[in-house]
Amino acid sequence: MTTAVLLVIGLSAVVVTAALVSTLLAIRRATLRAEMLLMILEREVRPMTSQLQSLVEELRGLSQHADQNMERMGAVIRRVDDVTTGIARVVGFVGGMTRVGQLVGTATGVKKGLDVFIAKLISKNKKHDPRRTTNG
Repeated sequence: MTTAVLLVIGLSAVVVTAALVSTLLAIRRATLRAEMLLMILEREVRPMTSQLQSLVEELRGLSQHADQNMERMGAVIRRVDDVTTGIARVVGFVGGMTRVGQLVGTATGVKKGLDVFIAKLISKNKKHDPRRTTNG
């Protein structure tokens, strides 16, 4: 082999070594940056996960509270429905009683009328009764 070929191979080896060293240094810097970034993320994520966990627990509590309130509202609505049904029955009964009262009033009036009619009829008959003597 000639000296020129050995010189070219040696020079190529130096250039490749310099490129590899440069690449390895760049990879080392990128690795250090990634490690720093992961450390920052870890510092930020840990508090966020605990906050997220507390928010989830609070949401769970609010959901249970809302469920309890919905059950109470259902009970109140059922009670209101029962009361309105009872009121409707009472109103229907009172309406029926009003009709009964009207019938009783009418019957009482008819009875009074018949009593007066009978009393007048009896009194007329007593005045015109031939068995009765008007000497007196």
